[in-house]
Amino acid sequence: MSAPESGVVRSPQGVGQRVPLIDGASKVTGSAVYTDDLKMPGMLVGKILRSPLPHAKIVSIDTSRAEAMPGVKAIVTGSGDMAKFGVLPISKDEVALAVDRVKYVGDCVAGVAADTEEIAMAAMAAIDVRYEPLRVFDKAEDSLEDIDPGLKINPDTRHASNLHKEVNQNFGDVDAAIAAAAHVASGKFRFVGVTHAFTEPHCVIAHFEPTGRLTIWSATQVPHYLHRDLSAVMEMPMHKVRVVRPMVGGAFGGKSDPFPHEMIASLLSRKTGRPVKILFDREEVFLTNHGRHPTKTSVTVACDENGKLTGLDLDALIDGGAWGSFGVVTTYYNGVLSAGPYDLGNFRYRGRRVYTNKAPCGAMRGHGAVNSRFAFEVLVDELAEKCGLDPAEIRRRNLLTSNTTTLNGFRITSNGTAECIRRVVEASDWDKKRGRLPYGEGIGIACGFYISGSALRINWNKVPQSTAHLKIDMDGGVTVHCLAAEIGQGSDTMLAQCVAEVLGLPIDWVRVCARDTDTDPIDLGSYSSRVTFMAGLAASRAAEVIRQKLCQAASRLTGRPAEGFDTRQCEVVFLPEPEVRVHYLDAVLEAIAGKGALIAKGCYHDAPKMGGDHKGAAAGLSPTYSFQAYVTQTKVDPETGFIKPMKVWAAHDCGKALNPLAVEMQIEGCLHMGLGQAMMESFGYNRMTVSNPNLLDYKIPSALEMPDVEVHIVESNDPEGPFGAKEAGEGPLLPILPSLANAVTDAVGVRFYELPMTPDRVLNAIEKKERAAARTASGKKRTPEESVR
Repeated sequence: MSAPESGVVRSPQGVGQRVPLIDGASKVTGSAVYTDDLKMPGMLVGKILRSPLPHAKIVSIDTSRAEAMPGVKAIVTGSGDMAKFGVLPISKDEVALAVDRVKYVGDCVAGVAADTEEIAMAAMAAIDVRYEPLRVFDKAEDSLEDIDPGLKINPDTRHASNLHKEVNQNFGDVDAAIAAAAHVASGKFRFVGVTHAFTEPHCVIAHFEPTGRLTIWSATQVPHYLHRDLSAVMEMPMHKVRVVRPMVGGAFGGKSDPFPHEMIASLLSRKTGRPVKILFDREEVFLTNHGRHPTKTSVTVACDENGKLTGLDLDALIDGGAWGSFGVVTTYYNGVLSAGPYDLGNFRYRGRRVYTNKAPCGAMRGHGAVNSRFAFEVLVDELAEKCGLDPAEIRRRNLLTSNTTTLNGFRITSNGTAECIRRVVEASDWDKKRGRLPYGEGIGIACGFYISGSALRINWNKVPQSTAHLKIDMDGGVTVHCLAAEIGQGSDTMLAQCVAEVLGLPIDWVRVCARDTDTDPIDLGSYSSRVTFMAGLAASRAAEVIRQKLCQAASRLTGRPAEGFDTRQCEVVFLPEPEVRVHYLDAVLEAIAGKGALIAKGCYHDAPKMGGDHKGAAAGLSPTYSFQAYVTQTKVDPETGFIKPMKVWAAHDCGKALNPLAVEMQIEGCLHMGLGQAMMESFGYNRMTVSNPNLLDYKIPSALEMPDVEVHIVESNDPEGPFGAKEAGEGPLLPILPSLANAVTDAVGVRFYELPMTPDRVLNAIEKKERAAARTASGKKRTPEESVR
């Protein structure tokens, strides 16, 4: 669907209009229905007994005392014949309940269904589990060692160690490029894990109905993948499994896996014949995790005397925790998504993801790209300093162009990076501030690059990646059916706007049904920033079919040729003679006369063939990519080490802003999440137990820590996106972390290779710098401690 015709307004709330999210009123008034709001006759309370040990054999489980308690209706434990599951077909290594051994503190050992929560809790306490501790793998480096097969965290891995996935890619001659470079910047970066901190905890209700069907209501962002894995674990055909997604209170990737608790609730419901609800407390949410991976990343970047980047060498060691989750993709993304927005002469990447006895890691907003982007952008600034170039200028000199291909085979269509840089540099008075602000104040810049959906599906089949069905009956209301998951990002509003734009209707004529696998056609889910591009195209294509039928109906009513008609503001207008027009409702009645309701479908299948033939060439391929440039101005208190971001100028190339209000909200949300990882967030462990499993001890930015944000929407009008649009939900996170770090360097002269930049670390770095400067002034050698960055 091409960009809207300039100057033509089809719908008052159509494409390009600032439209409040259509589910906003229900959320702010408290009328929105989340999974925990649902009540059913005879519903039982489900609870999960979790492992207190990080790695141990299960010697025995005795449930007899618990089963004898009044009010306990069922207990389930793991069995060897239970099917494994996981979001990636190539890495299905999860079980609903531990079989033979537990793999992390919080691993699911038994499920209990009881009349009340108190009874369920007492029953869990009555279950006697005997464990035999095994060697604990707490460091990623330890998991690279060859070990006895009996100690493997995942016995099915083909490696002799706890290595899950290794990626090796090499484009060009990186060693030669580094040897010949005029300037080289290197760093060893360390990133702790962070988690999603969404508001709504995990919650599921399962009901094994008397008819033999299983219905499950779950706070999920991937109903389709849950549907598939429930079918496998429960050994039921997919048509006998129904997945319903009520309102979801935030996800950010943390609800993009099928989870054990969804399987456990289903097993308990089948055993009792009654609905079973499992609602997590906040500690259980943290134990389930699936957040951003802790990573140790070594990076070297080289350039010539003019600042032209000639080589990038990146090595990432990734701590995956106990399960695979999206980890194969994570391993690739940590490297391949560094191939833009700059034109690299040579590129080499080694990525290794290992299993450890920690809570599983998975997909989190900006999946796989955030940590490596931070490292790359910090070193680009260091190269600029060595070249004597302005940090904005060195980035300008290295940008990819539109309609090109990266050295690892990514097809770039639209590209607004240069415009993003121009906007933020001008708006921030960059040229007057960089290197000129008082000590303790600084300004920094960074760019970003991210996918707009994966070009290739997770499950290799010919099913469309997204399908939308439209229905219009005699009342004229338009019902859109599509399984694209609304998780707070505004996808329902996007679907309604796309349809309203094509049909020329106010948005309140459009109803979106996107919750039920029984009624809504397949969409793969809300992850990889795919929904606007793929579901948006599916919906607009379905609307175009309806528009053709309305134009044919107007032709019959007026005697004018159908190809001359178009839909405009509740009318079907004959454009050669604009005074000839048919009201929308009259066209609908004519179109359904003798035929019944208007029905149409639209699909998004696959992007055009693209990519190379090297191993892993499909990883990171996308129909199109978003681009960003941010400037951040900050204050740093040299006496306390506190960082106070003052203002961010954020420019994001989203192709076409279907809803500028929603794009701005997404960018601001990304900033909030990125600043949290940059300044304070840390998913900590104490003796292999999560040390801060609540929103009091796990610090996220409050309104007081948020800077003023000035958003600049750059529209490059992608030739293949819906109305020219591409993603705006994840890419905007990437530049905020390095732009803040580069601003801190400008403020106090210290460069950071570890996140978060907490006050103690900042103060320690400033003190080291001052001691080193004093020693240099006195002619003394630096101590080893002062030589460490």
